[in-house]
Amino acid sequence: MVRHIILRFEAPLMSFGDQRIDHIGPSGRFPAASMLTGLLANALGWSRTDGAELRDLQSRIRYAARVDVEGRRVDDFQTAQLGADDRGWTTSGTPDRRTGGKATYDATHIRRRTYLADAVATVALRLESLSAAPSMDDVAAALATPARPQFRVREQCLPPPPVLAGHAEGDTALEALLAWPLDPGSSGDVRCMWPADDAP
Repeated sequence: MVRHIILRFEAPLMSFGDQRIDHIGPSGRFPAASMLTGLLANALGWSRTDGAELRDLQSRIRYAARVDVEGRRVDDFQTAQLGADDRGWTTSGTPDRRTGGKATYDATHIRRRTYLADAVATVALRLESLSAAPSMDDVAAALATPARPQFRVREQCLPPPPVLAGHAEGDTALEALLAWPLDPGSSGDVRCMWPADDAP
């Protein structure tokens, strides 16, 4: 049996970012490996510019996920008025700005985002290559006392409960996930995802 970290995602509004096209940002049903990598790396105090370390960490993650409470999907229509001197943050690390003629600044910047309202998801996660750093203990300690705030919900919402729920044993991530009890609010009819070679 292998020890797995159990993560619990619960919030009034949260999103498991899916493939984004232009200004439309949908939410997936389950957290993606890249999201979990970012969550762990942020808790460890890493930077998004630590490319090699992030790739290595993501390659070591094995997880299974379960939607204990489906909640409901909420579409959020966001607008911002950007002037000629305003700058926008980008993932490339360089400020972005609007360019064009004067009329360009008459229109608002529009984004559409989908959130999951009142949903609960559970993840059983382990790291392969146990001799490599960070260790499972390092990750668990970082999630318990993260190096930086963990932004997992819409900014206007109250902070969610801690993401680290505990530990479970299992030969696979799926076994560990099934060993963890369902959320009390669950109907019992749940959806799960797991690695193909974890299939029972």
